[in-house]
Amino acid sequence: MSRPLPAPLASWLESLACPRCHRPLESADRTLRCTERHSFDVARAGYVSLLTGAPATSGDDDDMARARDSFLATGAYGPLRDVIADLAPSSARRILDIGGGTGYYLAGLLEQLPAAQGLCVDTSVRALRFAARAHPRAAAASWDVFTRFPLKDAAADLVLDVFAPRNPEQFARVLEPGGHLLVVRPDADHLSQLRAQVPGMVGVDPRKEERLHEALDPLFSTVRTVPVRFEVSLDAAIAQDLVAMTPSARHVDEEQLRLLLTGTREVTVSVRASLHRRR
Repeated sequence: MSRPLPAPLASWLESLACPRCHRPLESADRTLRCTERHSFDVARAGYVSLLTGAPATSGDDDDMARARDSFLATGAYGPLRDVIADLAPSSARRILDIGGGTGYYLAGLLEQLPAAQGLCVDTSVRALRFAARAHPRAAAASWDVFTRFPLKDAAADLVLDVFAPRNPEQFARVLEPGGHLLVVRPDADHLSQLRAQVPGMVGVDPRKEERLHEALDPLFSTVRTVPVRFEVSLDAAIAQDLVAMTPSARHVDEEQLRLLLTGTREVTVSVRASLHRRR
């Protein structure tokens, strides 16, 4: 007996293209295939890997993915998720979440947009195990954001990029005319208390805003930019998860982190969210 695709992934099937030859993909017994016989199995957890070549090394490992799921489940970043939902166009129906990790922000958007379908993309299959069950209308797939996306042209009307790498040319290609891009990135003082306390945490590029606009302005016009700033009270375990879910985890020893982060502290969340329209 053939096994059907998970419903969220099936809803994106007509939009998917083979990452090797860019031909349409078809479903056969929880496998995606193209006419050139390239095939991609859907994992038991519900996501599909569309990575080609060597596995990506930049995605979350098991510990990082679990720390991310644990931290976001506390609701500490709930105010940011609310801002994203408010900023996103209410007309969005096909949402592509780039570097979406465990699907937390995509799930928040889908809650606000009952007619929308989402596709969470990340290089980490560990994170995608969480993303595949983040919401009943959220599909999950892995591919490399720096290559051509395995999607047809104009497949989405909203691309979501929260603390994730960007590929403006591919964003523009897969967005329908007039489609939107929603970007969230840290400001200079984001998590400043933790950065002061934990040597080795990754800093914020002082030219981040300049570089963002250099990359986006040829292809997108800025509709609105919203500064987001709030304080969160974190106990030691939650603060450790916050550091452990970020790229800083690759530079900070786990035991050292436990010794450095004790007690409860106030931490500043300071980011910028902006909505851009495809030119």
